[in-house]
Amino acid sequence: MKQSFLFGKTRVEDPKDETSINAKLLMRAGFVDKLAAGIYSYLPLGLRVLYKIQNIVREEMNAIGGQELLLPALHPRASWEQTGRWNEDVMFKTQGHGGQDYGLGWTHEEIITPLVARFVSSHKDLPLALYQMQTKFRNEPRAKSGILRGREFNMKDLYSFHRDTHDLDAFYERALQAYSRVFERCGIPALVVEASGGSFSKYSHEFQMPTDSGEDIVYSCSACGRHQNKEIVEGNACPSCGGDRQELKAIEVGNIFKLGTRFSEPCGLRYADEQGKEQPVIMGCYGIGPSRVMGSVVEASHDTKGIIWPETVAPFKVHIVALGSSEAVISTAGALYTALHESAVDVLYDDRDMSAGAKFADSDLIGIPYRVVVSERTLKQGSVELKKRRSDETILVDVGELVRTLSK
Repeated sequence: MKQSFLFGKTRVEDPKDETSINAKLLMRAGFVDKLAAGIYSYLPLGLRVLYKIQNIVREEMNAIGGQELLLPALHPRASWEQTGRWNEDVMFKTQGHGGQDYGLGWTHEEIITPLVARFVSSHKDLPLALYQMQTKFRNEPRAKSGILRGREFNMKDLYSFHRDTHDLDAFYERALQAYSRVFERCGIPALVVEASGGSFSKYSHEFQMPTDSGEDIVYSCSACGRHQNKEIVEGNACPSCGGDRQELKAIEVGNIFKLGTRFSEPCGLRYADEQGKEQPVIMGCYGIGPSRVMGSVVEASHDTKGIIWPETVAPFKVHIVALGSSEAVISTAGALYTALHESAVDVLYDDRDMSAGAKFADSDLIGIPYRVVVSERTLKQGSVELKKRRSDETILVDVGELVRTLSK
Protein backbone atom coordinates (compact mmCIF):
# COMPACT_ATOMS: atom_id res chain seq x y z
CA MET A 1 0.00 0.00 0.00
CA LYS A 2 1.14 3.52 -0.76
CA GLN A 3 1.15 5.66 2.34
CA SER A 4 -0.26 8.67 0.52
CA PHE A 5 -3.52 6.69 0.11
CA LEU A 6 -3.57 5.19 3.62
CA PHE A 7 -6.62 6.21 5.66
CA GLY A 8 -5.62 7.55 9.07
CA LYS A 9 -2.91 10.00 10.05
CA THR A 10 -0.21 9.97 12.70
CA ARG A 11 -0.29 12.42 15.60
CA VAL A 12 2.59 14.25 17.22
CA GLU A 13 1.01 14.53 20.67
CA ASP A 14 -0.52 11.86 22.93
CA PRO A 15 -4.32 11.94 23.16
CA LYS A 16 -5.18 13.92 26.28
CA ASP A 17 -7.81 11.56 27.67
CA GLU A 18 -5.73 8.34 27.50
CA THR A 19 -3.37 7.04 30.18
CA SER A 20 -2.44 3.56 28.90
CA ILE A 21 0.55 3.01 26.64
CA ASN A 22 -1.39 0.92 24.13
CA ALA A 23 -4.08 3.58 23.64
CA LYS A 24 -1.59 6.43 23.31
CA LEU A 25 0.59 4.69 20.74
CA LEU A 26 -2.18 3.01 18.75
CA MET A 27 -4.07 6.28 18.41
CA ARG A 28 -0.97 8.37 17.64
CA ALA A 29 0.18 5.87 15.00
CA GLY A 30 -3.20 5.69 13.28
CA PHE A 31 -4.19 2.13 14.21
CA VAL A 32 -7.36 2.92 16.19
CA ASP A 33 -9.62 5.86 16.92
CA LYS A 34 -11.65 6.35 20.08
CA LEU A 35 -15.41 6.80 19.85
CA ALA A 36 -16.12 6.63 23.60
CA ALA A 37 -14.60 5.07 26.70
CA GLY A 38 -13.89 1.42 25.88
CA ILE A 39 -15.17 1.75 22.29
CA TYR A 40 -12.69 2.04 19.41
CA SER A 41 -12.72 2.05 15.62
CA TYR A 42 -10.04 -0.09 13.98
CA LEU A 43 -8.45 1.82 11.12
CA PRO A 44 -6.80 -0.02 8.17
CA LEU A 45 -3.44 -0.43 9.95
CA GLY A 46 -5.09 -1.70 13.12
CA LEU A 47 -7.42 -4.06 11.29
CA ARG A 48 -4.46 -5.67 9.50
CA VAL A 49 -2.87 -6.43 12.89
CA LEU A 50 -6.14 -7.73 14.30
CA TYR A 51 -6.65 -10.04 11.31
CA LYS A 52 -3.13 -11.47 11.67
CA ILE A 53 -3.69 -12.23 15.36
CA GLN A 54 -7.05 -13.81 14.54
CA ASN A 55 -5.45 -16.00 11.88
CA ILE A 56 -2.82 -17.26 14.32
CA VAL A 57 -5.55 -18.09 16.83
CA ARG A 58 -7.65 -19.72 14.10
CA GLU A 59 -4.76 -21.93 12.94
CA GLU A 60 -4.08 -23.18 16.45
CA MET A 61 -7.76 -23.82 17.24
CA ASN A 62 -8.19 -25.75 13.99
CA ALA A 63 -5.08 -27.79 14.82
CA ILE A 64 -6.70 -29.19 17.97
CA GLY A 65 -9.93 -30.06 16.20
CA GLY A 66 -11.93 -26.87 16.64
CA GLN A 67 -14.67 -26.06 14.13
CA GLU A 68 -15.45 -22.40 13.52
CA LEU A 69 -18.97 -21.01 13.57
CA LEU A 70 -20.59 -17.65 14.26
CA LEU A 71 -23.23 -17.12 16.93
CA PRO A 72 -25.67 -14.20 17.34
CA ALA A 73 -24.63 -11.18 19.40
CA LEU A 74 -28.23 -10.28 20.26
CA HIS A 75 -29.73 -12.73 22.78
CA PRO A 76 -33.33 -13.21 23.97
CA ARG A 77 -33.86 -12.87 27.72
CA ALA A 78 -35.15 -16.45 27.97
CA SER A 79 -31.76 -17.85 26.95
CA TRP A 80 -30.17 -16.29 30.00
CA GLU A 81 -32.97 -16.90 32.47
CA GLN A 82 -32.58 -20.65 32.17
CA THR A 83 -29.10 -20.38 33.69
CA GLY A 84 -29.96 -17.61 36.16
CA ARG A 85 -27.61 -15.03 34.66
CA TRP A 86 -30.00 -12.50 33.10
CA ASN A 87 -29.52 -10.04 35.95
CA GLU A 88 -25.72 -9.85 35.63
CA ASP A 89 -24.69 -6.17 35.69
CA VAL A 90 -22.14 -6.76 32.94
CA MET A 91 -24.82 -7.21 30.25
CA PHE A 92 -26.10 -4.38 28.05
CA LYS A 93 -29.86 -4.78 27.70
CA THR A 94 -32.49 -3.44 25.35
CA GLN A 95 -36.12 -4.02 24.44
CA GLY A 96 -37.50 -4.83 21.00
CA HIS A 97 -40.91 -4.40 19.42
CA GLY A 98 -43.61 -6.14 21.39
CA GLY A 99 -41.76 -5.67 24.66
CA GLN A 100 -39.31 -8.56 24.13
CA ASP A 101 -36.15 -8.15 26.25
CA TYR A 102 -32.75 -8.75 24.67
CA GLY A 103 -29.16 -8.60 25.83
CA LEU A 104 -25.89 -8.10 23.97
CA GLY A 105 -23.63 -11.12 24.37
CA TRP A 106 -20.72 -10.78 26.77
CA THR A 107 -20.15 -14.55 26.64
CA HIS A 108 -21.93 -17.36 24.79
CA GLU A 109 -22.46 -20.41 27.01
CA GLU A 110 -26.21 -19.74 27.07
CA ILE A 111 -26.35 -19.68 23.28
CA ILE A 112 -24.02 -22.47 22.20
CA THR A 113 -25.16 -25.06 24.75
CA PRO A 114 -28.81 -25.24 23.55
CA LEU A 115 -27.51 -25.18 19.97
CA VAL A 116 -25.34 -28.23 20.57
CA ALA A 117 -28.26 -29.92 22.36
CA ARG A 118 -30.19 -29.82 19.08
CA PHE A 119 -27.49 -31.79 17.28
CA VAL A 120 -25.87 -34.02 19.94
CA SER A 121 -27.78 -37.01 21.30
CA SER A 122 -25.38 -39.95 21.35
CA HIS A 123 -21.95 -40.77 22.73
CA LYS A 124 -20.96 -41.14 19.08
CA ASP A 125 -21.41 -37.36 18.63
CA LEU A 126 -18.71 -36.58 21.20
CA PRO A 127 -16.16 -35.12 21.74
CA LEU A 128 -16.86 -31.84 19.97
CA ALA A 129 -15.07 -28.46 19.92
CA LEU A 130 -16.66 -25.32 18.48
CA TYR A 131 -15.33 -21.77 18.43
CA GLN A 132 -16.07 -18.32 17.04
CA MET A 133 -14.44 -14.93 16.47
CA GLN A 134 -16.98 -12.34 17.46
CA THR A 135 -17.62 -8.94 18.97
CA LYS A 136 -18.49 -9.04 22.66
CA PHE A 137 -20.16 -6.32 24.73
CA ARG A 138 -19.56 -5.77 28.45
CA ASN A 139 -20.80 -2.94 30.64
CA GLU A 140 -17.29 -2.45 31.94
CA PRO A 141 -17.06 0.05 34.83
CA ARG A 142 -13.29 0.47 34.38
CA ALA A 143 -12.92 1.12 30.64
CA LYS A 144 -9.72 3.10 30.99
CA SER A 145 -6.98 0.86 29.62
CA GLY A 146 -7.34 1.40 25.88
CA ILE A 147 -8.19 -1.76 23.97
CA LEU A 148 -7.16 -3.92 26.94
CA ARG A 149 -10.45 -3.34 28.76
CA GLY A 150 -13.20 -2.45 26.33
CA ARG A 151 -16.95 -2.23 26.42
CA GLU A 152 -16.94 -3.56 22.86
CA PHE A 153 -14.12 -5.92 21.92
CA ASN A 154 -13.12 -8.83 19.70
CA MET A 155 -13.13 -12.28 21.29
CA LYS A 156 -12.38 -15.86 20.35
CA ASP A 157 -14.34 -18.26 22.52
CA LEU A 158 -14.08 -22.02 22.12
CA TYR A 159 -16.36 -24.51 23.86
CA SER A 160 -15.62 -28.22 24.15
CA PHE A 161 -18.12 -30.99 24.84
CA HIS A 162 -17.20 -34.37 26.34
CA ARG A 163 -18.56 -37.65 27.66
CA ASP A 164 -16.59 -37.54 30.90
CA THR A 165 -14.00 -35.62 32.88
CA HIS A 166 -11.16 -37.82 31.59
CA ASP A 167 -11.90 -36.76 28.02
CA LEU A 168 -12.24 -33.12 29.10
CA ASP A 169 -8.91 -33.25 30.93
CA ALA A 170 -7.14 -34.56 27.82
CA PHE A 171 -8.58 -31.84 25.57
CA TYR A 172 -7.96 -29.17 28.22
CA GLU A 173 -4.24 -29.97 28.15
CA ARG A 174 -4.17 -29.79 24.35
CA ALA A 175 -5.91 -26.42 24.50
CA LEU A 176 -3.43 -25.18 27.10
CA GLN A 177 -0.53 -26.07 24.80
CA ALA A 178 -2.29 -24.46 21.81
CA TYR A 179 -2.75 -21.25 23.78
CA SER A 180 0.93 -21.21 24.68
CA ARG A 181 1.76 -21.51 20.97
CA VAL A 182 -0.60 -18.65 20.12
CA PHE A 183 1.11 -16.26 22.51
CA GLU A 184 4.59 -17.37 21.49
CA ARG A 185 3.72 -16.73 17.83
CA CYS A 186 2.31 -13.31 18.71
CA GLY A 187 5.49 -12.33 20.54
CA ILE A 188 3.92 -12.33 24.01
CA PRO A 189 5.92 -13.87 26.89
CA ALA A 190 2.86 -15.33 28.63
CA LEU A 191 2.95 -17.32 31.87
CA VAL A 192 0.47 -20.13 32.56
CA VAL A 193 -1.08 -19.03 35.85
CA GLU A 194 -3.37 -20.95 38.17
CA ALA A 195 -6.48 -18.98 39.14
CA SER A 196 -9.75 -19.59 40.87
CA GLY A 197 -12.07 -22.04 39.15
CA GLY A 198 -15.08 -20.45 40.82
CA SER A 199 -18.01 -22.85 41.08
CA PHE A 200 -16.72 -24.91 38.15
CA SER A 201 -13.46 -26.50 39.33
CA LYS A 202 -10.60 -26.07 41.80
CA TYR A 203 -8.49 -24.10 39.33
CA SER A 204 -8.82 -22.34 36.02
CA HIS A 205 -5.77 -21.23 34.08
CA GLU A 206 -4.95 -17.72 32.96
CA PHE A 207 -2.27 -16.67 30.51
CA GLN A 208 -0.59 -13.62 32.00
CA MET A 209 1.99 -11.32 30.41
CA PRO A 210 4.32 -9.75 32.99
CA THR A 211 4.51 -5.97 32.60
CA ASP A 212 4.75 -2.98 34.92
CA SER A 213 1.49 -1.66 33.46
CA GLY A 214 -0.44 -4.82 34.40
CA GLU A 215 -3.55 -4.77 36.58
CA ASP A 216 -3.24 -8.34 37.92
CA ILE A 217 -0.76 -9.63 40.51
CA VAL A 218 0.95 -12.98 39.87
CA TYR A 219 3.12 -14.92 42.30
CA SER A 220 5.86 -16.54 40.22
CA CYS A 221 8.26 -19.30 41.25
CA SER A 222 11.40 -19.29 39.13
CA ALA A 223 12.61 -22.53 40.74
CA CYS A 224 9.82 -24.82 39.54
CA GLY A 225 7.86 -22.61 37.15
CA ARG A 226 4.55 -22.69 39.01
CA HIS A 227 2.63 -19.43 38.87
CA GLN A 228 -0.53 -18.41 40.72
CA ASN A 229 -2.89 -15.45 40.67
CA LYS A 230 -2.84 -13.46 43.90
CA GLU A 231 -6.51 -14.29 44.48
CA ILE A 232 -5.65 -17.93 45.37
CA VAL A 233 -2.24 -17.44 46.99
CA GLU A 234 -1.71 -18.55 50.58
CA GLY A 235 1.65 -17.28 51.82
CA ASN A 236 4.73 -16.45 49.77
CA ALA A 237 6.20 -19.98 49.63
CA CYS A 238 5.60 -21.97 46.44
CA PRO A 239 3.14 -24.83 47.15
CA SER A 240 5.13 -27.14 44.87
CA CYS A 241 8.77 -26.66 45.90
CA GLY A 242 8.60 -24.38 48.93
CA GLY A 243 10.76 -21.73 47.27
CA ASP A 244 10.24 -18.00 47.54
CA ARG A 245 8.06 -16.45 44.88
CA GLN A 246 8.34 -13.13 43.09
CA GLU A 247 5.34 -10.82 42.91
CA LEU A 248 4.74 -9.61 39.35
CA LYS A 249 2.30 -7.23 37.72
CA ALA A 250 0.71 -8.78 34.64
CA ILE A 251 -1.94 -8.45 31.94
CA GLU A 252 -4.32 -11.37 31.40
CA VAL A 253 -4.37 -12.26 27.69
CA GLY A 254 -6.36 -15.51 27.82
CA ASN A 255 -8.05 -18.00 30.12
CA ILE A 256 -9.42 -21.55 30.10
CA PHE A 257 -12.04 -23.15 32.37
CA LYS A 258 -13.45 -26.58 33.07
CA LEU A 259 -17.19 -25.88 33.18
CA GLY A 260 -18.37 -29.37 34.06
CA THR A 261 -22.17 -29.55 33.84
CA ARG A 262 -22.84 -25.94 34.94
CA PHE A 263 -24.50 -25.11 31.60
CA SER A 264 -25.33 -28.52 30.12
CA GLU A 265 -27.72 -29.39 32.97
CA PRO A 266 -29.97 -26.28 32.82
CA CYS A 267 -29.86 -26.25 29.01
CA GLY A 268 -30.77 -29.94 28.67
CA LEU A 269 -27.56 -30.99 26.93
CA ARG A 270 -27.40 -34.76 27.44
CA TYR A 271 -26.26 -37.82 25.51
CA ALA A 272 -27.07 -41.53 25.49
CA ASP A 273 -24.13 -43.72 26.53
CA GLU A 274 -23.40 -47.23 25.19
CA GLN A 275 -26.11 -48.70 27.42
CA GLY A 276 -28.63 -46.11 26.27
CA LYS A 277 -28.60 -44.27 29.58
CA GLU A 278 -28.76 -40.48 29.44
CA GLN A 279 -25.75 -38.59 30.82
CA PRO A 280 -24.98 -34.85 31.09
CA VAL A 281 -22.37 -33.56 28.67
CA ILE A 282 -19.18 -32.26 30.33
CA MET A 283 -18.00 -28.87 29.02
CA GLY A 284 -14.93 -26.66 28.86
CA CYS A 285 -14.48 -23.01 27.85
CA TYR A 286 -11.40 -21.35 26.33
CA GLY A 287 -11.12 -17.60 25.68
CA ILE A 288 -8.65 -15.30 23.93
CA GLY A 289 -9.31 -11.66 23.06
CA PRO A 290 -7.45 -10.86 19.80
CA SER A 291 -8.03 -7.15 20.39
CA ARG A 292 -6.65 -7.51 23.93
CA VAL A 293 -3.66 -9.41 22.53
CA MET A 294 -3.04 -6.50 20.15
CA GLY A 295 -2.98 -4.03 23.02
CA SER A 296 -0.77 -6.34 25.09
CA VAL A 297 1.81 -6.59 22.29
CA VAL A 298 2.08 -2.80 22.27
CA GLU A 299 2.42 -2.69 26.05
CA ALA A 300 5.24 -5.26 25.86
CA SER A 301 7.00 -4.07 22.72
CA HIS A 302 7.63 -0.35 22.34
CA ASP A 303 10.22 2.33 23.01
CA THR A 304 10.25 6.11 23.29
CA LYS A 305 9.83 6.44 19.51
CA GLY A 306 6.80 4.21 19.10
CA ILE A 307 5.56 0.65 18.59
CA ILE A 308 7.85 -2.29 17.77
CA TRP A 309 5.69 -4.96 16.13
CA PRO A 310 6.77 -8.61 16.05
CA GLU A 311 6.96 -9.68 12.42
CA THR A 312 4.15 -12.25 12.85
CA VAL A 313 1.49 -9.64 13.64
CA ALA A 314 2.88 -6.45 12.09
CA PRO A 315 0.57 -4.66 9.64
CA PHE A 316 3.35 -4.84 7.05
CA LYS A 317 6.73 -6.53 7.04
CA VAL A 318 8.60 -3.78 5.17
CA HIS A 319 8.35 0.01 5.18
CA ILE A 320 9.90 1.64 2.11
CA VAL A 321 10.80 5.28 2.72
CA ALA A 322 11.67 7.35 -0.33
CA LEU A 323 13.78 10.46 0.39
CA GLY A 324 13.68 13.20 -2.21
CA SER A 325 11.84 13.46 -5.49
CA SER A 326 14.53 12.66 -8.02
CA GLU A 327 13.66 10.34 -10.85
CA ALA A 328 16.19 7.75 -9.62
CA VAL A 329 14.70 7.66 -6.10
CA ILE A 330 11.08 7.50 -7.25
CA SER A 331 11.67 4.86 -9.93
CA THR A 332 13.81 2.66 -7.65
CA ALA A 333 11.42 2.88 -4.72
CA GLY A 334 8.47 2.13 -7.00
CA ALA A 335 10.24 -0.86 -8.55
CA LEU A 336 11.14 -2.29 -5.13
CA TYR A 337 7.57 -1.79 -3.93
CA THR A 338 6.23 -3.71 -6.93
CA ALA A 339 8.83 -6.47 -6.66
CA LEU A 340 8.22 -7.03 -2.94
CA HIS A 341 4.46 -7.05 -3.46
CA GLU A 342 4.82 -9.63 -6.25
CA SER A 343 7.00 -11.73 -3.91
CA ALA A 344 4.14 -11.82 -1.36
CA VAL A 345 5.96 -9.53 1.06
CA ASP A 346 3.60 -7.11 2.83
CA VAL A 347 4.96 -3.64 2.15
CA LEU A 348 4.00 -0.05 2.96
CA TYR A 349 5.55 2.56 0.65
CA ASP A 350 5.98 6.08 2.04
CA ASP A 351 5.62 8.06 -1.17
CA ARG A 352 4.51 11.26 0.58
CA ASP A 353 6.10 14.66 -0.07
CA MET A 354 7.49 15.21 3.44
CA SER A 355 10.83 15.83 5.11
CA ALA A 356 13.14 12.94 5.96
CA GLY A 357 12.75 13.66 9.69
CA ALA A 358 8.97 13.49 9.53
CA LYS A 359 9.06 10.25 7.54
CA PHE A 360 11.51 8.60 9.94
CA ALA A 361 9.46 9.69 12.96
CA ASP A 362 6.30 8.19 11.44
CA SER A 363 8.14 5.00 10.52
CA ASP A 364 9.38 4.51 14.08
CA LEU A 365 5.96 5.34 15.51
CA ILE A 366 4.13 2.84 13.27
CA GLY A 367 6.73 0.20 14.10
CA ILE A 368 6.98 -1.98 10.96
CA PRO A 369 9.79 -4.57 11.44
CA TYR A 370 12.03 -3.53 8.48
CA ARG A 371 12.66 -0.08 7.05
CA VAL A 372 14.18 0.40 3.60
CA VAL A 373 15.43 3.91 2.83
CA VAL A 374 15.88 4.87 -0.82
CA SER A 375 17.99 8.00 -1.26
CA GLU A 376 20.22 9.56 -3.90
CA ARG A 377 23.23 9.11 -1.62
CA THR A 378 22.95 5.33 -1.37
CA LEU A 379 21.80 4.86 -4.95
CA LYS A 380 25.15 6.24 -6.09
CA GLN A 381 26.57 3.04 -4.57
CA GLY A 382 23.81 0.91 -6.09
CA SER A 383 22.38 0.29 -2.62
CA VAL A 384 19.57 1.10 -0.21
CA GLU A 385 19.61 1.30 3.58
CA LEU A 386 18.04 -1.54 5.52
CA LYS A 387 17.26 -1.20 9.23
CA LYS A 388 15.39 -3.39 11.70
CA ARG A 389 12.98 -1.51 13.94
CA ARG A 390 14.42 -3.31 16.97
CA SER A 391 17.99 -2.25 16.16
CA ASP A 392 19.92 0.98 15.74
CA GLU A 393 22.19 -0.64 13.15
CA THR A 394 21.76 0.30 9.49
CA ILE A 395 23.28 -1.75 6.66
CA LEU A 396 23.62 -1.17 2.93
CA VAL A 397 22.03 -3.77 0.68
CA ASP A 398 22.48 -4.01 -3.06
CA VAL A 399 19.27 -2.94 -4.81
CA GLY A 400 19.21 -6.17 -6.79
CA GLU A 401 19.49 -8.29 -3.63
CA LEU A 402 16.92 -6.53 -1.46
CA VAL A 403 13.89 -8.57 -2.47
CA ARG A 404 15.76 -11.83 -1.97
CA THR A 405 17.05 -10.67 1.43
CA LEU A 406 13.63 -9.64 2.70
CA SER A 407 11.85 -12.67 1.23
CA LYS A 408 13.92 -14.79 3.59
